Order: sequence, then C-alpha cells, then structure tokens
Amino acid sequence: MAWSRHVGRPDPAEDKGWLAGVKAEEKVRLGVQAGQAARTVASHCEDAEECAEMLAMLGLLPSQGGYASDQVVGRL
Repeated sequence: MAWSRHVGRPDPAEDKGWLAGVKAEEKVRLGVQAGQAARTVASHCEDAEECAEMLAMLGLLPSQGGYASDQVVGRL
C-alpha cells in the first residue's frame, strides 16, 4: 500500500484551533528562551559595546532581556 503526502502549504482553515494554540505556546516559549539568552550574554560582557556585538551575533535584541515574557509563562 502506497502512502501519499501533500507537500505544500497547509489550509489556513486548519490553522485555527489546536494548531493555533500550539503555535502561540511555542512563540511564548521562544520569547522566554531568547530573554534568558540575552540576560546570560549581558551578564558575561565587559561593557555595553561588547554586549551589543554579542547580541547582534546571536540575533537577539537587548529588549529581549526583560522579564515581561517570564510573567506571561506563569499564567499558562
């Protein structure tokens, strides 16, 4: 028996419901992870210039180091 799989973009109607919830949770989790990474980088840097360079290399923003995203996770 052969299985076939549709390789393409999913139907936008299917994106609502369960999958949308999973994507929202993942977005929050990645935001928290980026914030933790930004704080870790900042704590190991000698000065602001070095910190900015390291964050840029990692694709992080200084604003991601805040604690606001951690409070959102506590409500989930």
